[in-house]
Amino acid sequence: MKHGEPWPGIIGRYGQYLPVTSDMPVVTLLEGNTPLVCARRLARQIGLRAELFIKNDALNPTGSFKDRGMTLMVSKALEGHAAGVICPSLGNASASAAAYAARAGMKCFALAPEEVVITGQMVQTQVYGAHVFAVRGSYDDCAAIAQEIAADNRLILVNSLNPYALHGQKTAAFEICDQLGQPPTYVALPVGDGGNITALWQGFKEYANHKNCAPRMLGFQGNGAAPFIAGQAIPKPRTVATAIRVGCPANWQGTLDAVEESGGLLEQVTDDEIVAAYQLVARLEGILLDLSGAAALAGLVKLSQQGFFKPGENVVLLATGHGLKDGYRPAIAEPSAVVYVESAAEVRRVLENVR
Repeated sequence: MKHGEPWPGIIGRYGQYLPVTSDMPVVTLLEGNTPLVCARRLARQIGLRAELFIKNDALNPTGSFKDRGMTLMVSKALEGHAAGVICPSLGNASASAAAYAARAGMKCFALAPEEVVITGQMVQTQVYGAHVFAVRGSYDDCAAIAQEIAADNRLILVNSLNPYALHGQKTAAFEICDQLGQPPTYVALPVGDGGNITALWQGFKEYANHKNCAPRMLGFQGNGAAPFIAGQAIPKPRTVATAIRVGCPANWQGTLDAVEESGGLLEQVTDDEIVAAYQLVARLEGILLDLSGAAALAGLVKLSQQGFFKPGENVVLLATGHGLKDGYRPAIAEPSAVVYVESAAEVRRVLENVR
């Protein structure tokens, strides 16, 4: 892409690395090209001796990294004349699927755990016009039902079991290489079903010949939903970071391969650590992560305290979703106290105490 040309979306930019054909209809919302932000204040605060960058994939069209895979999956579904698309979701995937299906003029069906629907995390999906099913069960139950229904009804399953999902998501690795201008030492990200860490590692390997990018992959899970740490499925996963509340990951081997091949690691963090990280990055860098992204930051805080990182290294933290998608949570947000006033004089008195 030449300097000054408008961004064409990830298929237009990285089509040579994707399984696309010249006559495939491209369904895009101009996803990708998200900013890579240097987070110096945050790095100093947590004692990180390496340079820290935030790859803000929360600024994709529907507010999460899922748009990268969805543009390709829905384009392929349209190319194959599918009746529609279907996905299990904890909020991000279904919002993305619904938006791209709307763009393509296709039907979208989403299945989510009942508690996710009740807490309002499927509202975005519904506004885009998708048909939402509240499942009395876990995310893994939703995934099993979606697979069964897809096979019977000419619907395309648009989650990480669809190989096109990972092809789209790997483009974040390409962008990191292009934006940073050198291979990052580490990439830190939250891990739920393992699709994103699998995809990014594949992307770094594919792009290696072009930019010599091969970072160490650092994956983080909530300690109540950490099947990779436990070495087995978790029947009833619990974590405040709902986007990674997955007990039986679809990309188990891909995740383990990414960590082993890159020389990385998998770690778990507590809900309290996640919430603290969520507040910290917002107040120091003005970036509102979702709680899954905050889980990755919490992991960096923990590793930094252990002296894991060295001067001269750099770390890219992947912000996978926008904090606004987590809904209104006063217990988490802990906003500064609101002061009610009627005059400038009252404001001045308050400011004297704040300075």
